[in-house]
Parts: sequence; C-alpha cells; structure tokens
Amino acid sequence: MDKPTQSTSTVAQARGAQPDFSAIKQRQQATWASGDFAVIGVTLQIVGETLAEAADIRAGETVLDVAAGNGNASLAAAHRFARVTSTDYVPALLDKGRARAEAEGLKIDFRVADAEDLPFADSAFDVALSTFGVMFTPDHMKSSSELLRVVRPGGRIVLASWTPDGLVGQLFKTIGKYVPPPAGLRSPAMWGTEEYLRELFGAQAAAIRIVRRQFVFRYASTGHWLQVFKDYYGPVQKAFAALDGPGQAALEADITGMLHGANSAGGASLVVPSEYLEAVIVKRSE
Repeated sequence: MDKPTQSTSTVAQARGAQPDFSAIKQRQQATWASGDFAVIGVTLQIVGETLAEAADIRAGETVLDVAAGNGNASLAAAHRFARVTSTDYVPALLDKGRARAEAEGLKIDFRVADAEDLPFADSAFDVALSTFGVMFTPDHMKSSSELLRVVRPGGRIVLASWTPDGLVGQLFKTIGKYVPPPAGLRSPAMWGTEEYLRELFGAQAAAIRIVRRQFVFRYASTGHWLQVFKDYYGPVQKAFAALDGPGQAALEADITGMLHGANSAGGASLVVPSEYLEAVIVKRSE
C-alpha cells in the first residue's frame, strides 16, 4: 500500500476523490455481516484491553466504542467501570457483544450506528475508542469528523489501526491484487500511518501520541489460519467468492507464502505478529 508523500496532502487527495461512498458502504456492510467475524474478533480482546489502558479510562467516564464489532473495546472500558455505548452498523455483531456483556454482568448500551453519521450530540463523550473498526469506513473525512464532533473538548480519541506494512495490511494489499478496491477509495491502512492521522485530526488536536504495537496471531498452522479466515472473516470470504478456481488457488498460494514467511514457530504451529498503530488523540480545549 502506498505511503503518503511529503509533497502532496493525502487528505487533500481524499477530498478530491469522489467514489460512490453510499454504494461502497452497502457492499462493506454486507461483507462484514457475512461469515462470523466474532469468531476472530474474540481473539483480539487483548487489543481492546491495551487500548483502554492507553486511553486511561476512568470509572464513570462516558465512552463510545465506534465500529465496535463484537465489543472488545466496549468490554474493556466496562471492566474499568466506565459508562459505555457500543456501536456498529452490523446488528449481528452487536448481538454477539451483548451476549458477552451479559455473560460478564456488564452494563453496556448497544446501538446500531453508522460511524460516518453518529446519532449522538456534540461533545457527548469523554472518550471515543475504535479497534480495527473506524479505519474501514469508506469516507475517512466523515468518520474522523464524527469522532471529533462527539468527543468533548479535552477528551480523547483512541484508535488501534493495522499498519500498511504489518500482516493484515499486507493481506489487504494481496487481496487487492486479485479483487481491486473501488476507484478513488483510500486504503484503510492509511489510518495506520502517523502522518495521515495528523492530517485527519491535527487541526483539532492538542496532542497526538503514537505507539507501534504487535498483535500476535496464534493458530495451529497456516492452513488452519486460512480456513478460519475463509469461513469467518468477511473480506477474505468475499475475495475468494469473487474469484474462479485458478484465481482462488493463486490467492491462497500468496497468502500461504506470506504466512510462512512471517511464522516464528517453525512447523510446530503458526505464530505471526501483525503490527498496528495505537493512537491517543487529545481533542483541543475550546
């Protein structure tokens, strides 16, 4: 995935491109509703806990989890006795998060909501979180503006986003060779670059703190990882469904090669790190 250059503003490029965001969003919603992302989502719980610590969430604070999936960051914030609202545009994923909260006896308000048009008042929350969620919105300008709008002055926006060079960033780059994204659509992995975050949020930020972290995928084998992602991870499932037999075989070979190359466990199992960017954005006080 191309990195932003110093000479041209990537945000300006995003403003200039005019893909059909509405149609893209409908397709994306169907993609994330396919399979069962919650099967993979629960394996990422440690990221939600780490993000809640980075956000320095305090008991009683109002916290919004945007594009929450099955609720990793929502649960993490509730573990810290915050007042949590968990949102996503896929109702089935919210149902999975609700079941998890009920099992743990946590009080969380689950709401169907579009990250690009949040149904909340200005400055309604102390903290907005998103773990590998808001980065997938088609219109980056709208979603970043909404995060800034709903967080109070002096509040925090705290994000975990896959980097372009990490495993998941490379996975999407590989998929894009076989199933190209819509023309003009900015890469989700741009959210995993410090420069782009500073362009999106810097004008209204008092401070932006960036830390590069690793999430480690742990599976029985490359075949196990691939089968789980083909069965349950919408973007991978849809990519394979869009290809003919030879295309599927080529994509599988490329992904398998990528996993083999990154595996630190030898042949015993699959242990593969994937880099992500943890960003804490403090909204400027008015």
